[in-house]
Amino acid sequence: MELIKPSFGLIFWMLIGFGILFFILAKFAWPVITNGIASRNKKIQDQLDEAARVHAELENMHLKHEEMLAEAKAERDAIVADARKLSEKLYEDAKLKAESEAQAIIDDAKKTIYFEKMKAITDVKNEIANFSIDIAQKVIEHELSDKDRQEKLIEDWVDNCNLN
Repeated sequence: MELIKPSFGLIFWMLIGFGILFFILAKFAWPVITNGIASRNKKIQDQLDEAARVHAELENMHLKHEEMLAEAKAERDAIVADARKLSEKLYEDAKLKAESEAQAIIDDAKKTIYFEKMKAITDVKNEIANFSIDIAQKVIEHELSDKDRQEKLIEDWVDNCNLN
């Protein structure tokens, strides 16, 4: 039963041993433990603060990323719209240029056809004149083959000439 009901001397020495142990722990171990816990607590708090700062920074970066993405999309849309407008303008310019070149070719062809027509008409007239001269020469040669006819023709020309 001694274990269940300790004697007064045992309790006294246990209390003195506990007091000495408490004093040693309070003097040497407790400040080290409390400083360790305080530094650990400060370190954890610093890490939490750093994590919060990093989280806020990441959120800010995410917002900036979203803004930059929106700006890039808007810029891309503007570039595509400008390129579309430019291609339409180039298409219209090319179409107008092709139409004007086609009209110039048609006008040149009409002029060439007109000049070729006039040249052909002139050639035909020259040929007709040459044929007429040849025919007239042959008729005159035939008419003037006789000396009497020649003299009569000269007299008629002289009579028709008015000498003022």
